[in-house]
Amino acid sequence: MSISSINYSSSVLGSQIRNINQQLTDLSTQLSTGKLSQNYSGMGTNEGFAIAGRSQISNIAAYTDTITNVNVNINLANTALQSLTTIRNTVQTGSATTAQDLNVNGQTVAQNTAAAQFGSMVGVLNTQSGNRYLFSGTAFNTQSVANAGDIINGTTTQAGLKTVMAERQAADLGANGMGRLVQTQPTPSSVKVSEDVAGSPFGLKIAAVSSTLTGATVTGPSGSPVSFSVDLNGVNPNNGDKLSVQFTLPDGSTEQIDMTASTKIPTPLGSFAIDASVPVNPNNTAANLNTALNTAITKLANTSLVAASAVTAGDNFFNTASSAIGASVNNQAATPAPITGATALSGASPSDSISPGFVAGDTITVNGTTLSFVNSGATGNQLNVGDSIQTLMSKIDAITGTSKPSTVHGGSITINTDNAASLSITTSNTAALGSLGFGSTPVTATQPPLRVGSSPASSATTLVNGSANTVKWYTGNDGPGSPRSTAVARVDDSITVQYGAQANEDAIRKQMQAVAVFGTFSTSPTGQYAGGQVAALSLRTTQALTKQPGEQRIEDIQTDIAMAQNTMKDASTRQTQAKAQLQSIIDQAESASPDQVASEILSLQNALQASYQVTSKLAQLSLVKFL
Repeated sequence: MSISSINYSSSVLGSQIRNINQQLTDLSTQLSTGKLSQNYSGMGTNEGFAIAGRSQISNIAAYTDTITNVNVNINLANTALQSLTTIRNTVQTGSATTAQDLNVNGQTVAQNTAAAQFGSMVGVLNTQSGNRYLFSGTAFNTQSVANAGDIINGTTTQAGLKTVMAERQAADLGANGMGRLVQTQPTPSSVKVSEDVAGSPFGLKIAAVSSTLTGATVTGPSGSPVSFSVDLNGVNPNNGDKLSVQFTLPDGSTEQIDMTASTKIPTPLGSFAIDASVPVNPNNTAANLNTALNTAITKLANTSLVAASAVTAGDNFFNTASSAIGASVNNQAATPAPITGATALSGASPSDSISPGFVAGDTITVNGTTLSFVNSGATGNQLNVGDSIQTLMSKIDAITGTSKPSTVHGGSITINTDNAASLSITTSNTAALGSLGFGSTPVTATQPPLRVGSSPASSATTLVNGSANTVKWYTGNDGPGSPRSTAVARVDDSITVQYGAQANEDAIRKQMQAVAVFGTFSTSPTGQYAGGQVAALSLRTTQALTKQPGEQRIEDIQTDIAMAQNTMKDASTRQTQAKAQLQSIIDQAESASPDQVASEILSLQNALQASYQVTSKLAQLSLVKFL
């Protein structure tokens, strides 16, 4: 028989005791730390879930930091935008209600307030968050707008708004102060009024004429340049008979002059005297009409036209996204006459059509969108060869998305666009496009800011690109795309928010423009028409600061960035919930239950005690006792 070594048995027991001691040590650590292990290898099979969960919690922490930073920017931007609405309301209230009393500088209290508020607007728009200019779009390291003084007064090398307004006023009034209109008496019984130059962007434009003058013949408005005439034909009109002339002003508004025949003495304002001499001489009545009409036109030119000129100069200076292209031409009918919106794009003489005209298969491409000509049955981006010029312009306007419809006036076509940089018109039939007055392709728009094209301004007939010698008021990003997309942040795995803003957005730019023009305009405090000029400008300022259908408002920008905040708030709520769930998974995978650990420690302690007892007995064992 063989006898196993006692040392072998005691070695096995010793190993077991050492294992129990190690387990007790591990369990004691678990009890004190609450963790299953101090390293990944001891965490068990669920540690993979814990690692993934901890990674997601880290991402959530990064998103939380992003949301916090973006909220700071949005809150600052919203405060700035709220300041802009307060400024708008202040200036609007002043322009609508303040008395038109002029100070020694030819301005009202409301205008002085507007000038100060313009400086405040510039400061607001140059708000920074850290080193980021909030209203510069992607150019966030660049100041959003130029200094207020430079914008209004210019620099040593570049003209400011004040100069642009003065040039435009001189060009719109003309040398005779009649809004670029020429008034004559071709015969002793007639009166004629005409625009000075066909296609000029300046001055009053004759839109319509109507008459109830007994025995009189009214001709026009027609011709190139546009004119109208009134011939009394040797007949006195009746008391109360009326001549009405409607004009279009540079800002697109219309004004009407009414001349009423009257026998009252003195002759009422807005009337002309019917000759009462013996014998009656209707030619004297024609002379009276000529004088009264001249007075009325001069007053209109020096009041409403001056105000409209200031507004338009503001648009030329501030609205650097908008421009127009124009061309003048007579149609090619047997009896040439200025083209109108009704002139056909093709047709046989002597019809009112251009020649050469467009034919089926021709195309016109506008900003990459092609319009095709067909013989009949046009749909979508098609035109019938016999369609009118107005139809063509409507198609072009639909493509460009212009906020100001294109026009035909006095044989001159003007195509308006809200994005001068992108406008491009080409055609497969350059001869037909030439018949519309556009002699070269591609047809493009003059880049703003726009300045009066020649000197003296009173006889200028064109607007030209003034970017080389005019202050650039907006200095931030002006590239394509939504201003909101100029600042984008990821706030969740699959969610981004857009919160960018630009000072040249329509709502901000139009407010800047209206406030600057109102605060800059001045007149002679003792001038004959001073009160009328300021009243007309005040009315236009009030309208410009009043919400119009379809126009962007400051509140719209606030709504956009509020939506970004709401999106971040929702994301943050979800992330808080997800973080709690992920932490639970981690805790389940890595945490040790105190009750379970205590129970295991007690069990091991009992086992250890039993092992010690066995070891003690074995230690006393001898060969004699074994036998």
